[in-house]
Amino acid sequence: MQKPGFHAEVGQYVFMAAPEIAPLEWHPFTLSSSPEEDYFSVHIRIVGDWTEELARRCGMSCRPGEELPPIKAPPEILVDGPFGTASEDVFKHRVAVCIGAGIGVTPFASVLKSIWYQSLDPNSLLQVQKVYFVWMCPDTHAFEWFADLMRSLEDQMIELGKADFIDFKIYLTRPGASAEKAGMMVAHTLAGDVDPILQMQSPNIMQYGRPQWNRLFQTYGTNHTGEDIGVFFCGPKGLSSQLHTLCNQHTNLALGTRFFYNKENF
Repeated sequence: MQKPGFHAEVGQYVFMAAPEIAPLEWHPFTLSSSPEEDYFSVHIRIVGDWTEELARRCGMSCRPGEELPPIKAPPEILVDGPFGTASEDVFKHRVAVCIGAGIGVTPFASVLKSIWYQSLDPNSLLQVQKVYFVWMCPDTHAFEWFADLMRSLEDQMIELGKADFIDFKIYLTRPGASAEKAGMMVAHTLAGDVDPILQMQSPNIMQYGRPQWNRLFQTYGTNHTGEDIGVFFCGPKGLSSQLHTLCNQHTNLALGTRFFYNKENF
């Protein structure tokens, strides 16, 4: 989408309305585009009457076998915003840990794309030197829309000689994911060094079950002793409280290692 005079920073959100569907309903959506792009975009999960009707009016069927008439024009969309979130502070840290749960990954699409654009700019004063990206999602279908972005980022960073710049970890949390693990392990063996699902070269991207948070935070602190580490989370409140506690526990003032916690709940 494009709107004259519109400018957003990473991870911001907008309110959207579709008068043809519900004139008085406004819904918040996080922007998945970056400030360097000449358009803004959102990714919308189809859940509920409003999002289903919006999808249909954009020509997307929501039920198996559903046939829709050809659309003459996309629906009119009203946009209010953008509004700020904690994700904007990611560029204040040399080390950033970005954690998304489910659709909470959306603001980090904006963050990662902006990092990529700034890495391509020789005049950029990009402060971030290392990004740890952790995403929890129910199954492999949940991240298909994000896979192209991750592959593109990995390819570009390898070309720039920064293959270790972003550490990707995706956790399949759906019950039964461990049973799926056996088939994935076979696929990994056959694929060699390339992840068979994402077609990426980074090792051990796909994980099964839930993250071992204490071990991850120990790794972050060990790898970056004496540094300030920004932790950015978008997801449910329960996990947010756990991560906030871990940031306090793993801050070591004697060694100069400090974790700074930022959250965006949904």
